[in-house]
Amino acid sequence: MLIKQISVFVENVPGQLSEVSKILGESGIDMSALSLADTSEFGILRLIVNDPEKACDVLRAQNYIVKQNYVVAAVVDDRPGGLTGVLDILSAANVAVEYMYAFVGSKDGHAVVVIRPDNAETALKALDENHVSTLDPKDIYRL
Repeated sequence: MLIKQISVFVENVPGQLSEVSKILGESGIDMSALSLADTSEFGILRLIVNDPEKACDVLRAQNYIVKQNYVVAAVVDDRPGGLTGVLDILSAANVAVEYMYAFVGSKDGHAVVVIRPDNAETALKALDENHVSTLDPKDIYRL
């Protein structure tokens, strides 16, 4: 299943991450996974939250630039080379990985990796056809 992820553009100054966290927390938004990539002037905070639409609304109300896109959360064998198997499946399906990050937590001793593919539907189909488990949003919020 595809999962909505939000991306928040934050100025690269002290206190910005704390402010985003505070806004979300005060609005009852629970973060399940996150990643931060930065440049010298700004960062991109990528989040999986329990209510992406509400998160976007409250952050936009505070003048943050927020975008939504779809990611796939794949369950990966927690062993050397486990990730390679998933990446090989995507490569064989001609799917490029734009970025990915590890999910905080695990499922039944397996790692969970959040993947932003260039074609989410094709990625999901390829993983399913190769018996790679993917999580749906309700599963992520239970981990």
